[in-house]
Amino acid sequence: MTLSMLLLYSVACFSVTVMPGPTMLLALANGTSRNWRIAGMGMLGAALSDLLLIGAVGIGLGALLAASEVLFSAVKWIGVVYLVWLAAQLWRASPGELVVGGASLSPRRAFMRSLLVALSNPKGLLFFSAFLPQFIDTAQAQAPQYLALALVSAALDLVVMAAYAAGGARAAKALTRQGLRVMNRFCAALLLSLAGFLAAYRRAGA
Repeated sequence: MTLSMLLLYSVACFSVTVMPGPTMLLALANGTSRNWRIAGMGMLGAALSDLLLIGAVGIGLGALLAASEVLFSAVKWIGVVYLVWLAAQLWRASPGELVVGGASLSPRRAFMRSLLVALSNPKGLLFFSAFLPQFIDTAQAQAPQYLALALVSAALDLVVMAAYAAGGARAAKALTRQGLRVMNRFCAALLLSLAGFLAAYRRAGA
């Protein structure tokens, strides 16, 4: 892989990453806690998901998911249910309070929440399966190339999530309690909408 191809991948990946998906919304919500341990661990969970998903593509699991309707549906509906559950938790949360399963969100829970959100969305694995091979030079060793792309993806995720979290922290400082409640519920509504889009999602040719 040439440096120009890596830069091209970085630009393309960044353009996708900045869109407000589930992990970005969680980074925003985590930022409203103004607890950077919680926000940071959430970001690390999402970054780890990039490494795991791209590793899965490298060993062929993306192709398996694309080929198996049963496996795809199972992962998809797990993701839908989890997003709906998170949306409900965020909707009920008090202003500035982050909860999961009725308990206050800890850094460890924030890490696992972001990781599971990303891993339970089959669109991520299918996206990487279709997107990454375009940047792989098959004449060279492929494992180092997948590793490089995974590290770039994780780094970009961290940068963008840090910006979302900073926005959440700034909002928590500037907004009233009622304003924070509205923001919590706005993020919850977006998560619920994403769950709906995921439920309606069909693979190409399915």
